[in-house]
Amino acid sequence: MLVIGSSMMLAKTDLIAQELPVHQDHPYIQDYSIKYTVPDKSIQLNQVASDRNGYTQVFSSKGLLRLRAGEFLFPGTLVADVQDKQTSDKKISGIGTYENQLVYIDDKAVLSNAWAGKLYSRHSLPEARIFAGGKAFTFLISDGKSLQLIKDSQKLWEGKLAGEAVKDIKYDADNNLFWILGSTSVSLFFPEKKTVEKVLESINPTCIALSGSRLVVGTSDGYYEMDTKTRKLNGDVNRELPWTELTSVNEVNGHLWFGSTRGAMMLRDDGKFDYFSSKRWIPSDTVVQIAKGPDNSVLMLTTKGLGKICFQPMTLHQKAMYFEKQVRERHIRVGFNATVASMTNGDITTGSMEDSDNDGLWTSMYLAGETFRYAVTRSDEALQNIRETMYAMERLYTINKIPGFPSRSFERRGYKYQDEPWRRADDPEWDWKSTTSSDEAIGHIFAFGAIAELMDVPDVRNQAIMLIDTLMSHIVKNRLYMIDWNGKPTQWGRWNPEYVNQYKKNDGDRKICSSNIMAMLQTAYHFTHRDIYKNAAFELMEKHGFLENLMRPMREIGPASDDASEHEKALADDHWNHSDDEMYFIGYWGLYRYAFNDTLKAKYKEAILDHWQIERPEKEGAWNIFTAITGTKEFDLKEAVWYLQRYPLDLVNWSVMNSHRKDIKKIVPNFRWQTIKEVLPPDELPIERHNANRFGLDAEGNGGSENSAGDIWLFPYWMGRYLGVISAPEKENERLKN
Repeated sequence: MLVIGSSMMLAKTDLIAQELPVHQDHPYIQDYSIKYTVPDKSIQLNQVASDRNGYTQVFSSKGLLRLRAGEFLFPGTLVADVQDKQTSDKKISGIGTYENQLVYIDDKAVLSNAWAGKLYSRHSLPEARIFAGGKAFTFLISDGKSLQLIKDSQKLWEGKLAGEAVKDIKYDADNNLFWILGSTSVSLFFPEKKTVEKVLESINPTCIALSGSRLVVGTSDGYYEMDTKTRKLNGDVNRELPWTELTSVNEVNGHLWFGSTRGAMMLRDDGKFDYFSSKRWIPSDTVVQIAKGPDNSVLMLTTKGLGKICFQPMTLHQKAMYFEKQVRERHIRVGFNATVASMTNGDITTGSMEDSDNDGLWTSMYLAGETFRYAVTRSDEALQNIRETMYAMERLYTINKIPGFPSRSFERRGYKYQDEPWRRADDPEWDWKSTTSSDEAIGHIFAFGAIAELMDVPDVRNQAIMLIDTLMSHIVKNRLYMIDWNGKPTQWGRWNPEYVNQYKKNDGDRKICSSNIMAMLQTAYHFTHRDIYKNAAFELMEKHGFLENLMRPMREIGPASDDASEHEKALADDHWNHSDDEMYFIGYWGLYRYAFNDTLKAKYKEAILDHWQIERPEKEGAWNIFTAITGTKEFDLKEAVWYLQRYPLDLVNWSVMNSHRKDIKKIVPNFRWQTIKEVLPPDELPIERHNANRFGLDAEGNGGSENSAGDIWLFPYWMGRYLGVISAPEKENERLKN
């Protein structure tokens, strides 16, 4: 019988006393997309505009379209706009805005429903489709060949560009002139002098926009900037953007946006670009036009629909509450933290939750996150989440007949084939999955240890300690192996020194196995005080070199040398295993916090910081926050917050491509699989768990599944809150002070 006394509970930490840096959780800007598709694929989308009321219209080959329905993760559609039939029945050939009002051009006039409909300025270009409004309701229009300046149905001037077509017109209010985009040049039209002057030739421009005192000229290979007063180019063509085949450019809400044949880009204040591509953001990567939308949104018209990029002030805590709802609404499978799979084109209502080889691991990380949440907030909801998750975790041990052996997962009978690794349970309604690996073992011990340390709810705490003892009794009794249904060790559930030390000293398996089993044995001893665990740990350190193994610097871990034997080469890794990173860090909780003595604790801190130094280029939010358990003041908190803020709200696994980008600096492939000099933001990368390489650039997801935020995001966030390196949201801080 286990005796659990309050003396076994650890104090929270001494982290606050050590004055670690703290991120104050003020609102930041969170972006997300609402998409609108076109049911009729034959429709060509040409222009988009939105007025001061937020009413948005798309001009297409089938006339005016409007937005129907549409919300985050639930796309709307573009449908025929019949709200004002007097307008939609006209032969509209182009739309735009003037003084934030919708303005149209048809075969007879430039017109609008604003200003009580008084704007109806006739012209004599039946094919007119391009226009821009100038001073005092003066409009320069074109049919692609000729130009007319009109006001109040008066033709003030008519002319052409010499030898080329007109593609676009922009009005420059600061200088009272019009910029005209031609097939091969950019020209100026002076309304007072009524003259045309070419200012830029032989560049094959594709789009133009005004941005402050500069004209931005997009081409099929980068863009130019020209001073609008001096009319001189500001340097050579700029090609340092994600993709250079530009189709649209516009300044929206103080930022310069570019559309291209491979997504959209926003120029940041630091000179780099945020990249919006894939169906996470837009229906098609071929952007037709970018325009200002309602409520500070940006409208991205593509060949297959409209993407409305929204920008909403949000705290990390608000994001956490959104993700808490996401997990509970559609990612809890019989208590497990699960993925929704078999989706059609990102439609979450078409998918089903699936089992995983690592149900126990992903669920452990979610369980730990909810434990940290409870420790910080004493939330009844978090406590209930913990209870329900612990039911599932405990059943992993009881659904099979093997004492102390955790199943990988379990599933209702009839949904899985009855072969490896699935086995029949005694209960005729259920099957269980065998071949459990070390990933699950270290995940279980981490989460159970966190509960045992931090929970003040006796029955939940007792349950966690019982499960620690159950698993570790099985492992120690079986000579540090996990023994499966067939009486044999599982492929990866092996920590026996004979097995571990067969690997070369520079092999990652030797180090990770040693690190994990020491963490597991220390955790078991800390909460049970059973000497069998302490004795086993010291035997591994003193007789089998496990302390030396786990202390080996990460820079020494690498592939087998050329002169290694074939057996050694077969055992060695040929690349860095990022799943090992995950196992190391979640094991560091028990390795460091439950160290047998201060001497070992100091050594463990050295090993953790050594590992963290190797991980820093990935800016992995969870591992940076985990490193704070050592009390070090340097653990890249800024990068951890960047990770949490930039992780997308949309966790659908869309197809994402980045390897074509021209703004990334590729490096020679290496053992760690780092592909580029600087890691990209999370919202520009494929959705990945913490066991993935954050330098992986591409993924073919096709909108076929949605990950749970439970292990990806909530786990590091709530750990940061518990460790005190992320503050409560601003309003909650004020409430706590009062």
